[in-house]
Amino acid sequence: MNEAPAPQKSRHRKATELPAPDVAAAAAIQALAIGAADPEQQTRALRWIIEEAAGTYRLHFFPDERDTSFALGRAFVGQIVAGAARINLSTLRRYEDA
Repeated sequence: MNEAPAPQKSRHRKATELPAPDVAAAAAIQALAIGAADPEQQTRALRWIIEEAAGTYRLHFFPDERDTSFALGRAFVGQIVAGAARINLSTLRRYEDA
């Protein structure tokens, strides 16, 4: 008899449960904070901030409206950081010079 696989539990049960970084992510964030991160650490730290800490690309609906609002606030910060990483610098310079 074939059994269906057990559904995977979400790593975050509530919007207010913040993820803990693994050792590599924490080390990368610490190195970034003191200006000593190598390129791989910079990428790892930024990815963890955007994807895990902010939950930018996760589903932001929760049964409780407050949890939904909290999740959307976290995601908004991630969207701002991700946007700053991709913004066209030439366009930005023109606005600053105006």
